[in-house]
Amino acid sequence: MQLAGVRTAAAGDATTISRLLADIIRSSYAGILDEIPMRRLISAQCALPRIRAEIEIPGGAPGWLGWLVATDPQGAVVGVAAGGVPVPGEGEVYALAVEPGSRRAGVGTALLAAATERMRGYGAREQRVELPAEADPALPFYSRLGFAALSPKRLSRALP
Repeated sequence: MQLAGVRTAAAGDATTISRLLADIIRSSYAGILDEIPMRRLISAQCALPRIRAEIEIPGGAPGWLGWLVATDPQGAVVGVAAGGVPVPGEGEVYALAVEPGSRRAGVGTALLAAATERMRGYGAREQRVELPAEADPALPFYSRLGFAALSPKRLSRALP
């Protein structure tokens, strides 16, 4: 899979982001999260009205830096990320998801790099992420990129 690039999400991407996140959560956490926690996670992460509003306000809300999308050469969205700097010096990855057929091709790394650059631009010296489950399938990805556990579901890394 060849990555065309990472860009700031546009208003027309909201539905795609919502669907992609919901599909990835369902497939990634099946057998890890019970039904009710999975529904809560999907409801919290994938609400279309919220995503639409967030796309409209990057940099407009305190600490919010917006949604990013990764696209393939045909323009299809294959991954998404969102983040911010809610506390001075601390970047937070709120969402990072890559469709299964595009994993292990650098898409997640490219999205995280783009989000990290935005966070650095707002003074982040550290980056954190909270995972939905202790046995999260994304744990090896974050560990490989230098994140270490602060708690069983919370990871952090210093930004060079």
